[in-house]
Amino acid sequence: MAQQKQRKKKFKVGPDDTLAEVLERMKEEGYQVTRRMEVPVFKEEGGEVVVSHQETVFEGKLIK
Repeated sequence: MAQQKQRKKKFKVGPDDTLAEVLERMKEEGYQVTRRMEVPVFKEEGGEVVVSHQETVFEGKLIK
């Protein structure tokens, strides 16, 4: 029984990835970009919560 792919999938850009590498990986897996998001990553410093950095996340739609 073949496993079905998800209709939508999120692809996170890692610290060692380039945007082009992630977009190519999406294409190889059969997904097309539908949205790009900048997600804040929080950390606690001195008892208060601050933004550490932003992560880029692409949302992809399965190409039919």
